[in-house]
Amino acid sequence: MPDQDASCVLHLQGVTRRFSTGKQQTVTALDALDLTVRPGRVTGLIGPDGAGKTTLMRLATGLLLPDAGTVSVLGLDTVRQPLEIQASVGYMPQRFGLYEDLTVQENLDLYADLQALEKPGRPARYRELMHMTGLAPFTRRLAGRLSGGMKQKLGLACALLRPPRLLLLDEPTVGVDPVSRRELWSIVYRQVEQLGMSVLLSTAYLDEADRCDEVILLHNGRLLGQGPPHSFSEPLRGRVFQVDAKRLNKRGLQARLHLTPGIIDSIIAGERVRVVTDGTDVATLAGTFEAQEGVSFAAVEPVFEDAFMARLYVPGQTGEVPLQSATHSFGMSAQTGAAIEVSGLQKRFGDFYAVRDVSFSVRAGEIFGLLGANGAGKSTTFRMLCGLLPVTGGEVRVAGLDLRRAVSRARGRLGYMAQRFSLYSNLTVVQNLNFFASAYGLERRRRRARIDWALQAFELQPYVNSESGMLPLGFKQRLAMAAALLHQPDILFLDEPTSGVDPLARREFWRRINALAEQGVTVLVTTHFMEEANYCDRLVIMADGEVLAAGTPAQLKKGCRSSALPDPTMEDTFIALIEAHDNRREAVG
Repeated sequence: MPDQDASCVLHLQGVTRRFSTGKQQTVTALDALDLTVRPGRVTGLIGPDGAGKTTLMRLATGLLLPDAGTVSVLGLDTVRQPLEIQASVGYMPQRFGLYEDLTVQENLDLYADLQALEKPGRPARYRELMHMTGLAPFTRRLAGRLSGGMKQKLGLACALLRPPRLLLLDEPTVGVDPVSRRELWSIVYRQVEQLGMSVLLSTAYLDEADRCDEVILLHNGRLLGQGPPHSFSEPLRGRVFQVDAKRLNKRGLQARLHLTPGIIDSIIAGERVRVVTDGTDVATLAGTFEAQEGVSFAAVEPVFEDAFMARLYVPGQTGEVPLQSATHSFGMSAQTGAAIEVSGLQKRFGDFYAVRDVSFSVRAGEIFGLLGANGAGKSTTFRMLCGLLPVTGGEVRVAGLDLRRAVSRARGRLGYMAQRFSLYSNLTVVQNLNFFASAYGLERRRRRARIDWALQAFELQPYVNSESGMLPLGFKQRLAMAAALLHQPDILFLDEPTSGVDPLARREFWRRINALAEQGVTVLVTTHFMEEANYCDRLVIMADGEVLAAGTPAQLKKGCRSSALPDPTMEDTFIALIEAHDNRREAVG
């Protein structure tokens, strides 16, 4: 056992952990891992899907034991003293670890019992945590009826009932809006500054790595690096650029840059494309474009995400996406050319209006974003547009069809990829594809051809006989998208499709979406990743069931520009709009 002192709250030495996946196969989640987490700071645990982040978290709580090596937490050995460790650390697992059929108060009481919190001190601690998280008015509400952001804060409150010396948070910001993310970070840093708490936090949002005091980067169960975020990004200075083009739209420019030798990463960032190079000089890169295309490169400050992509870059992988567009056309409004038309849309549950007087239109071949804070009504709107919820009031036309009168016909023109992926986890990849092909009514010959296409286009062949529940998250996403495209829909609905997946999978996903849009497929997407809003041609932001703002990303950002915020990001814009709305609502009543 290594010597433990006040300079260490978590120490792993030579730790290996394997899992059996059936059929005598094993996966090595952590491979001879050595690392140390120091006290009184926020340490970010970063890595792609399958890197070993959750396994490390569970080892640090004593819920798992290592196959080899030692894990020491607060000077305690996890093999010999797991119960003492579990009494000393706070742990918030993925999806917040709540009992959704219990109320907020009942969840607090249950976790207080589990943590042996003395009953005389409970009321004061409850009041403090409910005030801190803003949940005081909701203690009687079932946890399952809370919004994603409220669930997040309740999960954090349960982990903090007995203030721990070490707080472990496993992807606490997945599936919640930017306002809730910011509130969580405020709470976390308050614990560090006021109580000297140590925090180990894993995240799929790489911009959050820059908020950490230190970052641990894992890949395939091994340590790629550890240090302050700037120690990862600084070596990339002079290799990160924003690229503009006078005669190429940002989607076409990004696709060209992705395939340009010397560029190892390219993403749409605002109205330009951000690239990371392998060190190739700018003149050489610019020379791959025609002079009349007007392509220019401007150096920008590197960030942690640039370093992440550079560390995981594999030479020779172009990531081309062989997708096929829809083969049949649909009737659009002759006046508007719209694939989706929404006018005065309403959804009422009893006396409560989840959606009230929402209107917008989506043009054919457009990527259209539907954004909003948790509980804003966007998911309800989305489900009505898919024909999954009946409309209370208003008019909806999808693919040229009145959704209130021809919902079955309209569904045949739509592809739908649900939040958290609506796959049958106990079916294999090919069984899932066969099921969805049958559900879409594909006849036998076309079914075989489309399944062959899906396995090839989404590189699923190596997993064809694997149960979908055992797939890495990125491959679950591929399978869900393949299933949604089997019948070659005209319109594709994507409900938070990248929630929880790593940046590598997100980039691959958006390359596929961009390729579909370029071929004329209409895409309606909801997302909490504000940088993904930059991929949208237009979008609406909702609050309290109503449209708060609408326009292109550039128009919305321009409307939030100020002397204090001269160049707002989409996240800055979203937060400013939501805060202004909340302030107006408070002023009224």
